[in-house]
Amino acid sequence: VTWQEQNIWLIVPLCIGALTFFIAAIGESERIPFDLPEAEAELVEGWATEYGDVRWGLQMASNYFRAYILSGLFTMLFLGGWAGPEFIWAEAWYLAKTFVVFFFFIWVRAATVRIRTDQILKLGWRRLLPLAVINLLIAVALKVAGVF
Repeated sequence: VTWQEQNIWLIVPLCIGALTFFIAAIGESERIPFDLPEAEAELVEGWATEYGDVRWGLQMASNYFRAYILSGLFTMLFLGGWAGPEFIWAEAWYLAKTFVVFFFFIWVRAATVRIRTDQILKLGWRRLLPLAVINLLIAVALKVAGVF
């Protein structure tokens, strides 16, 4: 974050890593399109059908909280954290950027459909893993070149 305060946000030089992290974060939050735990039973909420009332509500709230935490982590890693204009409080700037990333989480959930297990595995092994390796090579090259 300190380097990003003096230079550019890391989403610019490491955009492949940001995209890979964002897709993986959506998968980690277990929401559409990566909602495999619910897809097993195809009943209301899959394994969560045994939960009712307050327990179910707390489970859903914890899923959204996890997505918000992952949005905050994305903001710290790729969007400069709290670094922003001098006339805006750092905390407010960080929360605003985190909310925008969280909005994209929700938008992806609303704009996509559930994908099958085999499609998720193909995406992970054939697309995301090679992109992550390419991002690692770019980051190492930038470090060796003295950019970081």
